[in-house]
Amino acid sequence: MSSTGTQQHPPTALIVGASRGLGHAMAAEFLDRGWNVVGTVRDTTARTPLHELADHADGRVTIEHLDINDPDHLPPLHERLAHRRLDVLFVNAGTTNNEQTPIGAVPTADFIDVMVTNALSPMRVIEALEDLVPPAGLLGAMSSGQASITNNTTGGREVYRGSKAALNMFMRSFAARQPETQRAFVLMAPGWIRTALGGPDAPFTIEDTVPLLVDVLLSRLGTPGLAYLDRFGQTVPW
Repeated sequence: MSSTGTQQHPPTALIVGASRGLGHAMAAEFLDRGWNVVGTVRDTTARTPLHELADHADGRVTIEHLDINDPDHLPPLHERLAHRRLDVLFVNAGTTNNEQTPIGAVPTADFIDVMVTNALSPMRVIEALEDLVPPAGLLGAMSSGQASITNNTTGGREVYRGSKAALNMFMRSFAARQPETQRAFVLMAPGWIRTALGGPDAPFTIEDTVPLLVDVLLSRLGTPGLAYLDRFGQTVPW
């Protein structure tokens, strides 16, 4: 149990984009560690692994509807969560395009979709809900090692790389605007993982990776400032 909460008042994590894959696994991991979880789903009509998790969680998992690309969803979500203390707010939602298309050949619509989903929308969520996170809490987003400009020696996945690099820049600006804060800010680079986004050839499994990701997030609680970290808690070069 984190020091953020007590047995009477366990801490709460909001995982944005928790219907499946990494987000669902993170929700399950926080739940296993004694936390309450709020997870968002985009589709209100289909059951997801998050619903299965909630069915067996004794009321400790709350499911909320959020399409991160629809700003109109954020004020109602804030109102529904206004009575909750969110010790961790983590935005996991993301997308990609055809990985082999060089940047000069990417259709404008694809570029806009990836950039809005991966860079603009996560920051809208964070800025809209940040006041629900206490001074000792954490705000984070799923970045990527491929966002590292320093480490990009091969090219490829260029719109995806650019969108996550933009997310890093926006998060850095967000943190710089509040230099006196006691909150932790984390950009997470999880590695290449076998998910719907990562594909079947990825070398790492969700089961191996997610406990490490949650370890890193919990280790940052109470540490002010922004960090860009891999799943082992090592700093990734910008």
